[in-house]
Amino acid sequence: MSQRFIITGTDTGIGKTVLAAALTGYLGARYWKPVQAGLDGETDSQVVARLSGLDADAILPEAYRLTTPCSPHQAAAIDGVTIDPARLSLPTSDGPLVVEGAGGVLVPISDTETMADLFVLWRLPVVLVARTSLGTINHSLLSLEALRARDIAVAGVAFVGEANEESERVICAAGNVRRLGRLPLIDPLNTEALAQAFASGFDLDALQC
Repeated sequence: MSQRFIITGTDTGIGKTVLAAALTGYLGARYWKPVQAGLDGETDSQVVARLSGLDADAILPEAYRLTTPCSPHQAAAIDGVTIDPARLSLPTSDGPLVVEGAGGVLVPISDTETMADLFVLWRLPVVLVARTSLGTINHSLLSLEALRARDIAVAGVAFVGEANEESERVICAAGNVRRLGRLPLIDPLNTEALAQAFASGFDLDALQC
């Protein structure tokens, strides 16, 4: 079973970090958010630390911590830095690893490079997180096309939100991709509730690549 994954999404604010926390906790993995854009409130690494149930040393430090919650290339410009892909090499030690991208597949990290360019370098299977609400079919299929155009392996699609059987079905059929499962909207959201929802809502055998 592959235990090293990239988590990316079809959009921002769709539950990608919550899904990453669930997968990190399930695998007993280390978690890495290479580029954090936005430092007000909890960062994505802090959310994963809180929800995964793992020790603090499982959360690897970000390569870039940028102040403004916007596209990484713009957040870096505001902070007066340039994102250097050489600083974004995967951690070298063995063991399970969950890497969460910033935003969606084609979010720019500079004027010439996107998150997808990093995925090509990392050569890990991608879990695409998709919402279940209106618009998800278009966003999901475009994201899958962008990944496959770059020969990036897709482990499957993980849905977040209320059940939408037809949208989920057509995305997986038209996109020729596995449906890994669905996380419902969890309230209250805590470690125990997330782990239970992930275990009951996902076909964990489907994560084998």
